[in-house]
Amino acid sequence: MRTIKILTAILLAVITFSSCDEKIEIQKGYEFLVEIMPVQTKIKQGETAEIRCELKSSGDYVDTNYTIRYFQPEGVGTLKMENGIVFLPNDYYFIEEGKFRLYYTSHTTDSQKIDIYVEDNFGKLKKLSFSFNNDNK
Repeated sequence: MRTIKILTAILLAVITFSSCDEKIEIQKGYEFLVEIMPVQTKIKQGETAEIRCELKSSGDYVDTNYTIRYFQPEGVGTLKMENGIVFLPNDYYFIEEGKFRLYYTSHTTDSQKIDIYVEDNFGKLKKLSFSFNNDNK
């Protein structure tokens, strides 16, 4: 009987300690959203539309960095950040603050479309698309 108790105790100890994993998993990349205030859809040549953005993450990891880039599949215009940096298509720019503003200026009377990509350093990507029609008024 005593042997059975000892074997049972040893078996329980082996099961308990062998099921432990020494690696602690730390989640670094969290899902995020880019919330946008309503944006005008009609724009005149030379007019600027403001795009107000806010990054919202489902968690907080200190070393998370966000970048932004854009591509313009239709029309001609420029996109810049509130600090005055004018974007070049498909170049990456760091987002310094969680709330930021972009300014799109039309350089044509045709319809226009811009795609904005926000990405974190863990590979998560959000695509935002904006279409503008000419406002002849």
